[in-house]
Amino acid sequence: MTQAEIKLCSLLLQEHFGEIVEKIGVHLIRTGSQPLRAIAHDTGTSLDQVKKALCVLIQHNLVIYQVHKRGVVEYEAQCSRVLRMLRYPRYIYTAKTLYSDTGELIVEELLLNGKMTMSAVVKKVADRLTETMEDGKTMDYAEVSNTFVRLADTHFVQRCPWVPATENSDPGPPPPAPILVISEKDMYLVPKLSLIGKGKRRRSSDEDAAGEPKAKRPKHSTDNKEPIPDDGIYWQANLDRFHQHFRDQAIVSAVANRMDQTSSEIVRTMLRMSEITTPSTAPFTQPLSSNEIFRSLPVGYNISKQVLDQYLTLLADDPLEFVGKSGDSGGGMYVINLHKALGSLATATLESVVQERFGSRCARIFRLVLQKKHLEQKQVEDFAMIPAKEAKDMLYKMLSGNFISLQVGCQ
Repeated sequence: MTQAEIKLCSLLLQEHFGEIVEKIGVHLIRTGSQPLRAIAHDTGTSLDQVKKALCVLIQHNLVIYQVHKRGVVEYEAQCSRVLRMLRYPRYIYTAKTLYSDTGELIVEELLLNGKMTMSAVVKKVADRLTETMEDGKTMDYAEVSNTFVRLADTHFVQRCPWVPATENSDPGPPPPAPILVISEKDMYLVPKLSLIGKGKRRRSSDEDAAGEPKAKRPKHSTDNKEPIPDDGIYWQANLDRFHQHFRDQAIVSAVANRMDQTSSEIVRTMLRMSEITTPSTAPFTQPLSSNEIFRSLPVGYNISKQVLDQYLTLLADDPLEFVGKSGDSGGGMYVINLHKALGSLATATLESVVQERFGSRCARIFRLVLQKKHLEQKQVEDFAMIPAKEAKDMLYKMLSGNFISLQVGCQ
């Protein structure tokens, strides 16, 4: 990790959590994994403060722990996860775009708190929405709960790992740190909750409706509190799923720019059909038949099956190979080549950067080198049709900027 990235992590941790958490987090980023007492000794911080700082960092998935064979627990910072805090506004805006204000506040609460139970999120969001409504109107818990279920169904939120229940008959000593587990089938399983109620508005003063000051109110017994229906089931925002959505949007936009809106809508439909069934790191989407794609097109999108087949054939024959044909059953089986699409997008971005910095002629040379892999200076001059002196100067500029590299051949 570079010094600039460490400095950025430091600023992010300090802004969100304060100086003590920032000190512990940056220390772990610099040193790697360390046990509790070593962290306290190296940072000159008390054990109690280190424990509280680690709790905050673990709560927000910024630090993980691992139990070694000797029973020592070591803590390790997740640098990439800290840097993702820069994208929190984009995650929240995406949730707003897809699931309106309710989805926006659900994702915002999960990002601000790290991990929360579904019932706590629903009540907090209902209260916040109620405060923005006109007098006399309130937000129902059931409506917020339905949006939460939709976010879980599309994998934008997921369950956190939990400590499995153990039998009390086990005579052995407890482990030095809890072992968290979760199965794939339970990761997006929403508990059946009957949340009945509406959001409440916060009072503007410390006095209640009876006019009694807050300090004089009788303390209610904690024994009368109702048990939390989903106690122990915590949820978090699935950042990888948001990144998958950003990737899909970039692919759809690239197809629209290269072809037309109908082609991009067909690709969007294919990505939407496979967004849950295809892992974010998979090279291809799941194969989809032409008939399935036709049935899944948005309502009111009036194109015939014959026109759809023509578009799919055109997409499959395109040199960029965003869409590939994998079979002939069901009117033809088609996949989206995710790795190929991302590679093409990255190449186009690089070419635009080179053109912006060095001009269109340099971009032409850069494109040639990308295509041919290796070229001698004389070949660059001939293929790009650029005079020798100018070609040499342009190659030197790109070499100095580390956009191309020089390889000395062996005789």
